[in-house]
Amino acid sequence: METKKYKRIEPELPCVNEPSGMYMYLSQTQNRFIQILDELIGLSDEIISKWLNITTRTYRNYKTKDTEIKENTKEHIVSILSLYKHGMEVFSTKDEFENWLTLPNPFLDNKAPMDFMDTISGIQLIDNRLTAMEFGENV
Repeated sequence: METKKYKRIEPELPCVNEPSGMYMYLSQTQNRFIQILDELIGLSDEIISKWLNITTRTYRNYKTKDTEIKENTKEHIVSILSLYKHGMEVFSTKDEFENWLTLPNPFLDNKAPMDFMDTISGIQLIDNRLTAMEFGENV
């Protein structure tokens, strides 16, 4: 897995399961989501574009051009960033969290947590698993 250098995740990111905070954050934040996502995530553009339900070409255009990002895609990106923030708090490092994301999980019908990242409700499900782990449940 390639490790990218990344800046610290913005502390004001709302929790995944906080819809009003998510809405307010999206309405008040400038369009830096793609750059933060690209700096943070050590997975391929193909995986990230699959999560966002867009083509890899569209994802790369968002990264390299000043293209307006659709609101639902912005929400999806911020949800992923919020999940990463929580995951890095639980696992202590981004690499350990990404490793957990890629492994089959018995609590998720032996699917990898990353298989749920293509919907907001799937991201919320993974975030709930992280919260359960914080309170002592198995990974």
